[in-house]
Parts: sequence; C-alpha cells; structure tokens
Amino acid sequence: MPTLASDAGRACAYPQARILVGMSFGAAADRGRTLAASAPCPCGGGEYGSCCGPVLAGGPAASPEALMRSRFTAFALGDVGHLRASWHPATVPDALDLDDAVRWERLEILRADGGRNADRRGTVEFRAHWRDVRTGERGVLSEISRFRRAGESWLYLDGAIEPTGRA
Repeated sequence: MPTLASDAGRACAYPQARILVGMSFGAAADRGRTLAASAPCPCGGGEYGSCCGPVLAGGPAASPEALMRSRFTAFALGDVGHLRASWHPATVPDALDLDDAVRWERLEILRADGGRNADRRGTVEFRAHWRDVRTGERGVLSEISRFRRAGESWLYLDGAIEPTGRA
C-alpha cells in the first residue's frame, strides 16, 4: 500500500495517496465531484444533504464520528479541500493528491468514543473498503483514528493503521 508522506516526514498509509511536493493546483483543484442533496451519502449515513453534505460545505462536524464519515465521503468524492481543512495543523501533510482510480465503496464504523459537549478528544475505529478500477484489486483500510476538538470543530489528528488482507 503506498504511503502518504510530507517533507516534514509525517506519513500515513492510504491506497490512493501520492505526493506532488511543491506543486499547487489552487482551490479549484481541491474540490471533487458533488452530489445532489437527495443522493445516498457515500458514508452510508443517509441522504448526502442531511449527512456529510453540510460538513463538506464547511459546517462543523457534531462529533468525531461525523467528521470521520465526512472524511470518508471526501475521499470518495475527491474533495482534497475538505480533507486538508479537517486535518489537525500539527499533522496535516504538506501535499495531498488522490488517485482517481481508487473508489471508496463502503464505510463501516466499528466503534466511536468521545464527542460529547465536554469532550476534547475522540477516537473512531473503522473499516473503509476500496477498489482500484485499473487493476480490479480490492482492499480494506482498517484504522483507529484520533480526533481533537478545536473550538467548535473536530479535527482529524492521526490514525493507527491495522493490517488487513486484501478483500
């Protein structure tokens, strides 16, 4: 599985990650495709307009699980802008480019902790199922993600990738 890395040496493994260090395509290139409000949300949480749509449009995620769902949806739609904006500044990679051949097909939330009003930290354990349309390869990314609250917003801090076999 390729690794997402930055000049600062931070890395995390995602099957679609490639780096274009020193290149910028501007804000227009950061937004992926969009969905109708009534379309099924890629995260599986209902209709896009009442699930991840408001968070990808810039609204706050109500919990770490809601942010995790929006980040899965951002990967599925190719929304690099949301991925960067929802990443904690201490761990955000310097550059992020998504592979158009990887399709994020299904999200399973296994466990979510934190997210109540007084909580400053949260974790989400999940499995994200993907398929490479070039090769037909399928896989599952299993991760325990850590989140931190910054004001009214939750941010993705980092995650521990769990080894899994090919799907």
